[in-house]
Amino acid sequence: MSLPLEGLSAIVTGAGRGLGRAEALELARLGAAVVVNDYGRPGRDGSGEACARPAEEVAAEIRAAGGKALAHTGDVADFPQARALVGLAITEFGKLDILVNNAGILRDRMVFSMAEEEWDSVIRVHLKGHFNTTRFAAAHWRERSKAVGGPVYGRIVNTSSEAFLAGSAGQPNYAAAKGGIVGLTTSTALALAKYGVTANAICPRARTRMTEDVFAGLDQPEDGLDPLAPEHVAPLVGYLAAPSAARVNGQLLVVHGGMVAVVERPRVAAKFDSKQEAFTYDELDALLTPHYAERPSGETFGAAEVLGLKRG
Repeated sequence: MSLPLEGLSAIVTGAGRGLGRAEALELARLGAAVVVNDYGRPGRDGSGEACARPAEEVAAEIRAAGGKALAHTGDVADFPQARALVGLAITEFGKLDILVNNAGILRDRMVFSMAEEEWDSVIRVHLKGHFNTTRFAAAHWRERSKAVGGPVYGRIVNTSSEAFLAGSAGQPNYAAAKGGIVGLTTSTALALAKYGVTANAICPRARTRMTEDVFAGLDQPEDGLDPLAPEHVAPLVGYLAAPSAARVNGQLLVVHGGMVAVVERPRVAAKFDSKQEAFTYDELDALLTPHYAERPSGETFGAAEVLGLKRG
């Protein structure tokens, strides 16, 4: 019996540790040849010297288990290096079929204290990094589609966060980047559907270097798999990368601890029409103030509350 991803090739960014590592191992277990990308800087804020060891160790782990893998240590937020990453997969494996964007950093600060560089660096790695790899993978699939005269196989899995859904007071840069990734995903899904390519985003909750502060008070169980283990997230990525998910496109899914929630697009909660040609201040005051007076003070529109989820 063949494996779901047999004969397919994949890139996983930020795959030297945590979620990316678990996702790369899962794609390899399902039969894909994997390019393990990781810049390898030791600090979760992107600080420190770049190091090839994390990517190389994961690639070696895949090969030791009988799979195909190679390491790439470039910076996905750098346009030429992202081009080289996609080119490496195409050169080594003949084509690229799956792109999993996971690389990211944290530089947390309240909005009134955040420095410009703290904003720019997080947007650069998360949002621009997702765009860069997507741009070159999309061009590859478009060219292949033109060459064969029809759809080809392509899967993109992007990484957003519940920080985008519910808000995150100390992470305006991170929340904005993760919201931007959802917009990038839905736009890409519409643009590439005719070529046979799907693009989806996940909001994972997992205990990693990035979330060590968020889950600091939650102890790992002595027996069994940690509900916050990255291994709970990886199977969904494997599914979204597989042929079975051909009809899943432009979707946002929250995943953690044996749970997957499909998030609907925002819906209109209330609608008000002016009784004249254009609204006046007094009319809006009479309509909107009572509407919001019925809601708890400080409540946001966040979809996470609908799911019964907290920030992750």
